[in-house]
Amino acid sequence: MSYRTADSLPLVTLDDVRGAQKMLSGVARVTAMEGSRHLSGLVGAPVHLKCENLQRTGSFKLRGAYVRIAGLLPEERAAGVVAASAGNHAQGVALASSLLGVRSTVFMPAGAPLPKVAATMHYGAEVRTHGTVVDETLAAAQEYAAETGAVLIHPFDHPDIIAGQGTVGLEILEQCPEVRTIVVGIGGGGLAAGIAVAVKALRPDVRIVGVQAAGAAAYPPSLAAGRPLSVENPTTMADGIKVGRPGDVPFRIIGDLVDEVRTVSEDALSSALLLCLERAKLVVEPAGASPVAAVMSEPDTFEGPVVALLSGGNVDPLLMQRILRHGMAANGRYLAVTLRLTDRPGALATLLGVLSVVDANVLDVSHVRTDPRLGLTEVEVELHLETKGPEHCAEVNSALRRAGYTVID
Repeated sequence: MSYRTADSLPLVTLDDVRGAQKMLSGVARVTAMEGSRHLSGLVGAPVHLKCENLQRTGSFKLRGAYVRIAGLLPEERAAGVVAASAGNHAQGVALASSLLGVRSTVFMPAGAPLPKVAATMHYGAEVRTHGTVVDETLAAAQEYAAETGAVLIHPFDHPDIIAGQGTVGLEILEQCPEVRTIVVGIGGGGLAAGIAVAVKALRPDVRIVGVQAAGAAAYPPSLAAGRPLSVENPTTMADGIKVGRPGDVPFRIIGDLVDEVRTVSEDALSSALLLCLERAKLVVEPAGASPVAAVMSEPDTFEGPVVALLSGGNVDPLLMQRILRHGMAANGRYLAVTLRLTDRPGALATLLGVLSVVDANVLDVSHVRTDPRLGLTEVEVELHLETKGPEHCAEVNSALRRAGYTVID
């Protein structure tokens, strides 16, 4: 591929993205676009979900990885490739390498979900564990590349990667030509940059909104400063967009072409994941649900038709369980209450009778009898309840207070 240069940084063109689309024909799926009646009702205009969670390997990452590796010279392919990732990029590189007959080594952090590690190995990569965060893992991959001559396949900071991810933008315009707003999650920025290149070249009137997790939002301060800045200790459940510093190449493109970058809370992310599962019947990871979280948080600020990009669906089942419970709590569908009772026969049965009257489903009960703060005849009881929504939660708390119970905050 050929690139134009400005200030020594390579920029990606529409022709590059179109070339990537041809290269990916028969390799990457043209993923479905599904309408969301619930989100459309919130926005007051059509909202569509672009389902890259149904892409091969479970995310958009295959697109950029394949284009990058396919563009290597024969001698570079012979040396093999190396990557660092907690999951999605790892799987994309592993499958792309296998399809192209290239040896791949992937460094993954010690805490990477076991299903993602197993999938990466299944796709043909040699997996090595190093560090506890991706930055440490990336440093190990760079050291390996320097020692062995393997080509480092960066997850977002390379023009080929950006061009490959930009093919999602071409598909969006083909599937929803009337689109007015595209909402996309941002980590390092490769996906948003690629989509912006493709869409703005063909439809400059389309508004592109990037979304970051509030605890890992490097782009807003970086854009304000005019240069990439690092966020110390980024924290979010959305590991797919948990990136401490924007990539140099995507940063310039996003600064020029993306209209706005917003942030969303952890509560919004878990609520969005729950909505995707319950209403759209789609398994989406927290990073992939970030555009839905943004639409749910401020629906009246989006001009429709809107396309929200579900970038991935690789989520560890144990994490999914915790997130769903968190999402239910955020939506008022799950309530945890702690009370103190007199430790006598029948006290718990009486309490459960109060909850039965207000139709609260008890999921779990735990007792504490050894806390020094408790009186001699007291027991602390923690109840996990399934409820019907915020109004029902308020009704449950009111019923407990009317019955003489003190709910401990």
